[in-house]
Amino acid sequence: MKILILILIFFILGALFIISNNDLRLIEDKNVSQFSEMYVGWINQIYLNFLSMTGNAVKLNWLPANSS
Repeated sequence: MKILILILIFFILGALFIISNNDLRLIEDKNVSQFSEMYVGWINQIYLNFLSMTGNAVKLNWLPANSS
């Protein structure tokens, strides 16, 4: 349950950073569509980075080197 709350807080803070860094006022429809595009792009980039990290972790040599 704690992990779910931390993930939710992470996504909410990400949304707030996108809104504040781009000076978006979500009252206007134009800004809402711009925000949604940026937010989905940010989440997509997180997903792609996660795939890259797990792919690189799988390629690592996890077995110990033989000393004989």
